Amino acid sequence: MVTAETAVVLPVLLLVLAGAVAAVTVVGAQLRCVDGAREGARGAARGQSVAEVTTLVHRAAPEGAVTTVIPDGEEVRVTVSAEIAPLGPVPLRVTVSAEAVALREPGGETG
Repeated sequence: MVTAETAVVLPVLLLVLAGAVAAVTVVGAQLRCVDGAREGARGAARGQSVAEVTTLVHRAAPEGAVTTVIPDGEEVRVTVSAEIAPLGPVPLRVTVSAEAVALREPGGETG
C-alpha cells in the first residue's frame, strides 16, 4: 500500500520541484536584467558611448540579452530584455525585461 501511494505522489513531487526550479531561474534572470539596466543607465548618464553601455549591460545581464539605449532629453533610458528557457531542454521560453532611467550628469553626452 505504501508503494502505491509513493508511486502516485512521486510524479507530483517532481512537478513541484520542476516548478520551483523554473521560478528560481526566471526570478534570477529578472534580477540580472534589473542589474544590467541599472549599470547601463549609470554608464549612459556619465556620457559613455552606446557600445560601452552595451558592454556594461552584458556583464550583468543574462546571456543573449538585448539592450536598448534611448536618450530622452535630460534622462537616459536603458531597457534590457532576454528570452530564457527556465527548464533547460523543455521548449518553454520566458521573456524577462527591465528598464532603468537616469538623469544625465553635467557634461555627460551619450555618443
